[in-house]
Amino acid sequence: MFTPQGPTFRELAVQALSSVEHGYDLLAPKFDQTPFRTPDAFLRSVARALTGMGPFGRGLDLCCGTGAGMDVLGSVCRDSVTGIDISAGMLAEARRRERPAGPPAGWVRGDALALPFGPVFDLVVSFGAFGHFLPRELPGLFEQVHSVLRPGGRFAFPIVAPAPPASPGYWAMLGFDAVMKVRNAVWRPPFVMYYREFRLGDVRRELTRAGFTVELHALPEFGRRDDGSPRCRMVVATRPGPAV
Repeated sequence: MFTPQGPTFRELAVQALSSVEHGYDLLAPKFDQTPFRTPDAFLRSVARALTGMGPFGRGLDLCCGTGAGMDVLGSVCRDSVTGIDISAGMLAEARRRERPAGPPAGWVRGDALALPFGPVFDLVVSFGAFGHFLPRELPGLFEQVHSVLRPGGRFAFPIVAPAPPASPGYWAMLGFDAVMKVRNAVWRPPFVMYYREFRLGDVRRELTRAGFTVELHALPEFGRRDDGSPRCRMVVATRPGPAV
């Protein structure tokens, strides 16, 4: 499905009926051949925006998957970069993936809701992972990120404006979320992945509650909507305090 090298419909169905962790273990060898991988355009845009804020020391890619976001960290961090993910299969693919020369890279299997680090990072990024967290889990997730950042450290990620109700994308996401809710109501273990649950207003509120100061940066490469607002923004949440 999607490309000749990508997963078949049957493989995707088996993944969708698994837990999040096991599902990604199964999908990992073909994940980069699916639309679920963050497009390079988003990665390049965020890297450009972060370049003007850095350089940074140590970076963390939260829910790193096969490691595409690690290239962003490698372009703006000087000391080291670390990827963490709950899926051993995705981490195995990330380790095999060739990447540009840069700071030393490390890989950790772990839960984003229980990060196994102290306040050692200057930058945390995440790409395409927030649909795996229910709205009630956001406070705990953001508190964990806050706890691993040094004073002055930043948490950055892109967020796309909602599709207008008249667009095919709106109905596609609405339909996907509806199917997933039905699936999770009748099948165990659950597979949490909802495209419409991660809303900018909720995100800003919960980041502020977790102790961050929040800024929004338009990513101009993606243009503007009919009302003049950006189609895509980068959220930059900073842990207050003098930068180390």
